[in-house]
Amino acid sequence: MMNAKILINEKNLQKKKKEKSTVSVIGQYPDDNNGDILIASLIRVLIEGNSDVRKVILNRPEKLNSLTYEMISQLTRTLRAYEIDPAVKLVILKGKGNAFCAGGDVVKAVHFILAGHWSFAASFYKKQLILDYLLATYKKPLVALINGIVMGGGAGLTMHGRFRIVTENTVFAMPEASLGLFADVGASCFLSKLPGFFGEYLGLTGARLDGSEMLACGLATHFIASKDLLLLENALSELGCADTATIDDLVNRFKGQPPLKHQSTFRRLDTINGCFSGRTVEEILISLENEAAKGAEKWIDKAKISMKSASPTGLKITLRSIREGRMQNLEQCLSREYTIFRHIVRRTVSSDLFEGARALFFNKDKKPKWEPSKLELVTEEMLDRCFTEVDGDDDWDKLQFPDRSDFTGMAKAKL
Repeated sequence: MMNAKILINEKNLQKKKKEKSTVSVIGQYPDDNNGDILIASLIRVLIEGNSDVRKVILNRPEKLNSLTYEMISQLTRTLRAYEIDPAVKLVILKGKGNAFCAGGDVVKAVHFILAGHWSFAASFYKKQLILDYLLATYKKPLVALINGIVMGGGAGLTMHGRFRIVTENTVFAMPEASLGLFADVGASCFLSKLPGFFGEYLGLTGARLDGSEMLACGLATHFIASKDLLLLENALSELGCADTATIDDLVNRFKGQPPLKHQSTFRRLDTINGCFSGRTVEEILISLENEAAKGAEKWIDKAKISMKSASPTGLKITLRSIREGRMQNLEQCLSREYTIFRHIVRRTVSSDLFEGARALFFNKDKKPKWEPSKLELVTEEMLDRCFTEVDGDDDWDKLQFPDRSDFTGMAKAKL
């Protein structure tokens, strides 16, 4: 494979500024000296739109648009180019198929780590966090159309932005603890800012939310019926405007106010606050047990089952990370998550990432054998080690964010 190339037909753009057409394609292809001939199966990031509005489309639908190293690199390059291009006023980010993005490609990352290629894991994760930071501080309006599954890395792409549009098809979750990981990609920032202790509930249980619940709790800024998304895209393309207030007015013309389902857990926020305000994961589980003894609803049983089957280390890291995130900004949260991930990959206190990958992706027996196997065996000293900067590791460069000193707050999240 050769390096990815960005192909932009600038002549067509100059001829007809407002013409709606595919203006570029990003992907990997053999060096056949003909940039117009691309192998469709290798095109993982598509670009469409006109000279004012660019549509960046994740194009790996057979894998629920899970992010590869190449996709992250391509997205970063493209979005940086559009940010400094005076012709581009607005960027739309969406996914192809039934998912927006189900996360990062954990399987490929684990394969490389097990083969001894630590530098790949380091670069993959660092690039992903830097991309999340770029999107969070983007200097031009960025509209995320989250129509389908959005989990893990997909949440990192969208939850820090100014316009987070969901539909009746949207499904959100942060299930990392069940994989032997922890809620990352800035989740310690955006989950910690949710009402009460709803963020702890989502991070520890991996519970799923629909679009109406995301809107109610603040993870989404707008709800629009999926049938109206194309109309919205066309209207944004016609608008060709960089003013966020004007864009917000336009989006509001399409928005809906979906009612929360009776069984929505967000309607149980008081109970969630009572349980998930516990100081430790053990205290939270005891509170859930006490609620269950009262003849609790199904969501409590699901929460208990999920937490008891997840990695004890992952649960404790997730809770501490969210609690610290409540008092920190995004840059601090991403830096801390980078440090934690380094320890997880180095197996400083646990090999649960690799055991989770074995049980869920490789052998697929869905019976991970976590070690430590119980919450009480995960000590504060072990957690302290995971939250302490790693020294003397040549494979892992320090996470350095791009200079955003002139950032005007264009894409500041509402959370």
